[in-house]
Amino acid sequence: MSSTLDHAIRQKLRAIPDYPKPGILFQDITPVLGDSVLLRDAIGEMAGPFLVAGVTHVAGIEARGFILGGAMAVALNAGFIPIRKPGKLPFKARRREYALEYGTSVLEAHEDAAGPGNRVLIVDDVLATGGTAAAAAQLITELGGEIVAWSFLLELGFLGGREKLEGASVRSLVLL
Repeated sequence: MSSTLDHAIRQKLRAIPDYPKPGILFQDITPVLGDSVLLRDAIGEMAGPFLVAGVTHVAGIEARGFILGGAMAVALNAGFIPIRKPGKLPFKARRREYALEYGTSVLEAHEDAAGPGNRVLIVDDVLATGGTAAAAAQLITELGGEIVAWSFLLELGFLGGREKLEGASVRSLVLL
């Protein structure tokens, strides 16, 4: 990635202290999303390495992963898999509980979202402790899909989340 894009993303980020809980410094990407040129360039950089990787599906993690993942699916000519919070999917769903840096949560995917022969790129806005991304990967592999890689807009490297993501490459545009 160009240092210009890295700098532009860093300049647009908005740090929100004590959100969603005291002691957490939340990195708000909505100013990045609101800049059409920056959003286009970020999506291009995130999708670029996977143009020849045989990705059949992009799994976006609710909620900001939907925004980035949907655009990446279009760029990669791939299908989109929504990874959702509990109770949001209308069809039969598989679920996975996981630990966050500030508690626990659950993710769900439709039972027929991925299967044998599906090569899945998992996308989210931020890699923090890795629990969310690892849970998404477990869901996809339980359904029979193969994880090609993970792609994130931001990575909070000091939290060590990358270590929880095994078996495929991890790519982050900006390391904080």
